[in-house]
Amino acid sequence: MKKIIAVIRPEKLDDVRQALDELGCPGMMIEDIRGHGRQKGIELEWRVGTYKVDLLPKVKIQIVAKEEKVEPIIGAIVKSAATGEVGDGKIFIQSVEETVRIRTGERGEQAL
Repeated sequence: MKKIIAVIRPEKLDDVRQALDELGCPGMMIEDIRGHGRQKGIELEWRVGTYKVDLLPKVKIQIVAKEEKVEPIIGAIVKSAATGEVGDGKIFIQSVEETVRIRTGERGEQAL
């Protein structure tokens, strides 16, 4: 099992969710977060001058999936979240040692 963590633009969330639903993604957790990458934020022009925004709004999506679902999920996220601009986000993949469904006590892939 793998944990897929995708950090994307907030305005792309609906597109990504739709792509994952069409793929039959087992479930996901979504959080509103703030952060920056290499660009270190953005500068905005106001009437009184320039204002630097260091931490930009992002959305973090977490999915735990079977090994064979990982590449299709990554492909769906990349295709639906990409704008071609700096700040589109990142995807991280981690190994998951164990999963337990609290309601039934099922473990491993059966708990997904």
